[in-house]
Amino acid sequence: MGMAVGGAGGGGSRRRRGGRRRQPVSEINVTPMVDVMLCLLIIFMVAAPMLTVGVPLDLPETQAKALNADKQPIEVSVQKGGTVFIGESEIAAEEVVAKLQAVAKTGYEERIFVRADKSADYGSVIKVMALISAAGYKNIGLITAPETTS
Repeated sequence: MGMAVGGAGGGGSRRRRGGRRRQPVSEINVTPMVDVMLCLLIIFMVAAPMLTVGVPLDLPETQAKALNADKQPIEVSVQKGGTVFIGESEIAAEEVVAKLQAVAKTGYEERIFVRADKSADYGSVIKVMALISAAGYKNIGLITAPETTS
């Protein structure tokens, strides 16, 4: 009793008419996925700086160095006409205290940066700073643009 090796006995392999049938490929082609990811990376790299613009202001220029901030501070902006913004949403001056007290997540030790247009009225900027202080915040800073050397 011997066994046939290699298909010479009639039981092991049969030839089908028309050749071998192809099996589906079970591998994932990652090239299109990499192409899409690179395109998304480029889109986000271009779009990210446009998202952080905030309220358009003409900030005064100074020689002060930039501060290292671990957390994103609350930004209060004052435009030329005295319009007040918290973040990017416009708010009436009378509502500043209530909104800032509602925003206080980690207590009143958060930093608040005041951005004011250089042609804004000094009195309106001081009024906003007094309102921030009245809301209970102690860490108030003024934002300026770096001085350009001509």
